[in-house]
Amino acid sequence: MKLNEIRDNPGAGKTRKRVGRGLGSGTGNTAGRGHKGQKSRSGVSLLGFEGGQMPLYRRLPKRGFKNPFGKDFAEINLGRLQKAVDSKKLKSTGIVNEETLRAAGLIKGRYDGVKLLAKGDLKAKLNLEVNGASKAALAAVEKSGGKVAIIASAVKEEAKTKKEAKPKQEAKTKDEPKAKPEAKPEPKAEPKAEPKAEPKAEPKAKAKAKPTAKPKDEG
Repeated sequence: MKLNEIRDNPGAGKTRKRVGRGLGSGTGNTAGRGHKGQKSRSGVSLLGFEGGQMPLYRRLPKRGFKNPFGKDFAEINLGRLQKAVDSKKLKSTGIVNEETLRAAGLIKGRYDGVKLLAKGDLKAKLNLEVNGASKAALAAVEKSGGKVAIIASAVKEEAKTKKEAKPKQEAKTKDEPKAKPEAKPEPKAEPKAEPKAEPKAEPKAKAKAKPTAKPKDEG
């Protein structure tokens, strides 16, 4: 074989769709985008748009309440535990908690904890550590000789540590008298300056009458 004889497997390479090459290309006129207008443009989503009128998802009444702080627990039934023990995926000795259940493949995904439910029969003696359990599940596990320990979820423990980290403000007791605000000393009144007596104007000396010049005798 020579380098110029090397070829790829038939069907491995596919020629791309060349649009906008005229009417004879098979995708002419609208280039495979259908008719003209808004929907033939890229980046347009008209799902749920009803021409401007009130859409259906806003016309329908809203019911109920969804807790934004609710926890999502992985539900494990007694029948699944017994099946895992029979298939030797889960050991009946030791403590069975979230880590062992994940290792056995009974829990997949992200959850806030594990909750035990009573669907199915449990014959194996198991020591379980879960975040919640129904009354029927607790009774069934104790009947088979096992124990169930209810532990707090990791989310609750993080919230507790955050609360403990915050410094607590000392609560004021009712018996303690409230401290009165100290009265500010009144500023002393400064003595008013007495108005100085203006010196009386001395009477001006009467102007002496100048002697009138006598007319000279014309002789």
